[in-house]
Amino acid sequence: MKAIVQNAYGSSDVLKLKEIEKPVVKDNEVLIKVYATSINAGDYFSMRGTPWAARLSVGFPKPKDYILGWDVAGCVESVGEKVSSLKPGDPVFGTCMHTFAEYVCASPDVLAKKPDNLTFEQAAAVPTAALTALQGLRDMGKVYSGQKVLINGASGGVGSFAVQIAKALGAEVTGVCSTANLEMVRSIGADHIVDYTKEDFTKNGQQYDLILDQVGNRSLSDLRRALSPAGKIQPNTGHGGMTYVFKSAVLSLFMKKHGSLFVTKPNHDDLIVLKDFIESGKVRPVIDKTYPLSRIPEALACAEKGHVRGKVVITVADTKSQD
Repeated sequence: MKAIVQNAYGSSDVLKLKEIEKPVVKDNEVLIKVYATSINAGDYFSMRGTPWAARLSVGFPKPKDYILGWDVAGCVESVGEKVSSLKPGDPVFGTCMHTFAEYVCASPDVLAKKPDNLTFEQAAAVPTAALTALQGLRDMGKVYSGQKVLINGASGGVGSFAVQIAKALGAEVTGVCSTANLEMVRSIGADHIVDYTKEDFTKNGQQYDLILDQVGNRSLSDLRRALSPAGKIQPNTGHGGMTYVFKSAVLSLFMKKHGSLFVTKPNHDDLIVLKDFIESGKVRPVIDKTYPLSRIPEALACAEKGHVRGKVVITVADTKSQD
């Protein structure tokens, strides 16, 4: 099968299209023919090998034919002997490792049936970003109906899902984005929009019950100024750098206003929650650009620059006969 592999750390030029062996399904796994995948921040962290802890899972001192990719949308090709929840031909989506390839093996525990109203390309944009938004808002932020929630970075991959999921949970949502993305953020349901190029949301007198920070571009003291008396900051990003990550982690131990950073937990039940939101029309993926598998280096270089509107999706196989 064809896959994008890396044998060194660095920029996107370390990624090469290569023919490698097709994975063999284990008893408790399914083999998926990948129709589409998408780019996530973790992909370029792993590609660069930064922070250094990433190298412990990718490869030390350097990777060997390592395959990036976390999201998958495709059809089940075969199932292991212990799998009864899925069968060959089932269209699925979910989160697993090594999805920048034509085939991937995964546990049914991190998969669900593809939403009926999405193409495979649209479904591939959902799993990691939407799970992160859901768990950041519902589990870490404890959002409930009637709260005022601000999403800093509302036009990005996680942010665009966070706006919609916060609305689905009953919150009044303010999205922070640039001028170019105002209409998009409005179209996905934000009640209020702050153009950060013209207005400082930490100085306009508004206060929020939860600030979901996708950017890490403001000091934590600035963010606290925009909180209600019982409000909370939920950091959801490492883009602010390791200093931001460290400060957030330390402050969460001593101050109730600071939520702790968390690792998204892929699971079937939360994918079903997202599937229900999507099929009911409450949530939809926003796709900025689409690239074929062979152009993943270019796609990663694009995503790494930032300012992506929604998600960058990778098509791996022809899906016209499947959607």
